[in-house]
Amino acid sequence: MPRFESPDFMKRAGDAYNPVAPDIKTEQASIARVYSYYLGGKDHFEADRDMANYAESVVPGVTDLAMGNRAFVQRATRYLASERGLDQFLDIGSGLPTDGNVHEVAHESKPDAHVVYVDNDPIVLAHARALLADNHTTLVVRKDLTRPEEVLAEAERTGLIDLRRPLALMLGGILHHLGDEQDPGGIARQLREALAPGSCLVISHFCEPDPAQLPTDSDRARRLQDAFLERLKTGMWRTTEQVRSYFGDWRLVEPGLVTLNRWRPLPPDAKSIGTYTMPPRNENLIVGGIAVKP
Repeated sequence: MPRFESPDFMKRAGDAYNPVAPDIKTEQASIARVYSYYLGGKDHFEADRDMANYAESVVPGVTDLAMGNRAFVQRATRYLASERGLDQFLDIGSGLPTDGNVHEVAHESKPDAHVVYVDNDPIVLAHARALLADNHTTLVVRKDLTRPEEVLAEAERTGLIDLRRPLALMLGGILHHLGDEQDPGGIARQLREALAPGSCLVISHFCEPDPAQLPTDSDRARRLQDAFLERLKTGMWRTTEQVRSYFGDWRLVEPGLVTLNRWRPLPPDAKSIGTYTMPPRNENLIVGGIAVKP
């Protein structure tokens, strides 16, 4: 099938980069900036560092979750581009740019793959636009996941995404930042329903282990959730069954919904990104998987 491109693709790409004055609130911790801090980035402020360090003091090794999540998303992206042949990616809750971004991994096997990043943090918009200023296959837009119809409409408006064709929808480490009252299941369903057959959904999510089977891990999850909700006002650890429901009736790719270390791990000496392995202390606190729309 030929690649979809808007007839005024270049004009739209240029429009999407019109500069705006970001309304950055440095006194409040931001999900994207806390995540950047855990990954060793530089785009964070005192409130973000205080939040990150507080969570680390409650349960040592929170950095493991961030590092493991990034490696999972990298492996998932490589699988989707190289093995499933997908050439358009919608990454919602993308966060601040780091090494091994989705577009960089996808372009290893699909140099012309289109990638649209979505985040609601203004500092993400500012930094990503600067990074991608000369990239005509990749854009970033500022939209909120809680308004999925607006996210999808804006993604198509860029000219880079065609919802009539199979798409990789990336929800890496973002649904757990929605409270139950925000209906993450309903949001996931709206996004799934808008995608074409053959599309793939990637989800990673904080996991609440069964206290009867893993009492120590369950206690760590509870304490981390309390710390996140106290300082960041977001961060929910949910059961594997709850996370599985976000895929609807789509078929899960082997090995299914598993701890991130178990999702198609690479050898430690592999000559590619995505080789990070989480230490055992927190590996049961986050899960991930990919499902395919029939």
